[in-house]
Amino acid sequence: MLRKTLAQPTTVTVLLFIQFIPLLLFPLDTFSSNSQQWWLPVLLTALAIYAAIKIVVQRTGELWPWYLISFAQGFNIISRLMMIMPHATYNANGVQLADVAYLVTNFLAIVISAGYIVLAELPDVRMSLLARKEMAA
Repeated sequence: MLRKTLAQPTTVTVLLFIQFIPLLLFPLDTFSSNSQQWWLPVLLTALAIYAAIKIVVQRTGELWPWYLISFAQGFNIISRLMMIMPHATYNANGVQLADVAYLVTNFLAIVISAGYIVLAELPDVRMSLLARKEMAA
């Protein structure tokens, strides 16, 4: 039932254009002017949105935009796993405290990105947009 719902062209279109959420899901201080971490989420978001435009707006039947989505979401998971240890705690008056906001947002983003990778690999999802392309032609 869920797979059939996910394979609806409208659902796929909406999911493709909101996939920037796990890519940009960070605490706000990550995007501050003194942070060097802002560029990777922005780059991955640009790649994912470009792929979504190729799939939905230009209606390409090629597979590379789907692979680009999986790449962006997969790289998001890898980069977050690499950044967990340096950002898991912060120093407050000489006491190390867990950065709960960072840990929770990272965990949510990893789970959502994994869901997008699974979604991009489902043949039903890809075929639903191709069937819509053939109907329009």
